[in-house]
Amino acid sequence: MSSLKDPRVLFASERTLLAWNRTSVSLMAFGFVVERFGLFLEVIGKSGVIFLQREISFYLGVVFLLLSSLISFFSIIQYRTVIASLQPAEIPPGYRLWGAAVVNGAVGVLALIILLYLTYGFRG
Repeated sequence: MSSLKDPRVLFASERTLLAWNRTSVSLMAFGFVVERFGLFLEVIGKSGVIFLQREISFYLGVVFLLLSSLISFFSIIQYRTVIASLQPAEIPPGYRLWGAAVVNGAVGVLALIILLYLTYGFRG
């Protein structure tokens, strides 16, 4: 439990949450690129370079997307834990605490949507 009565504690926890958000977005983008790289090699005719390279890149991309989603949701839980420990004096009047958590949740859901798209949709 915090006893500083300083709103900077709240803002530091939001900065930490948004840093996890950047990490999650980076992992999501990297996972998508890794998944599509095997398809790119297949299209340019380099499919025999590594045995099962299309499958390897697919599953590696899926792992990065799952990790991205897990990080997004876990960081929301951590943020809410910190917010619950704050005293009312540490939260500025009228300040909305849900904004950064909603952004992280949206990133987590988008990672899952991309994962479903890559797994079940439009695979050629």
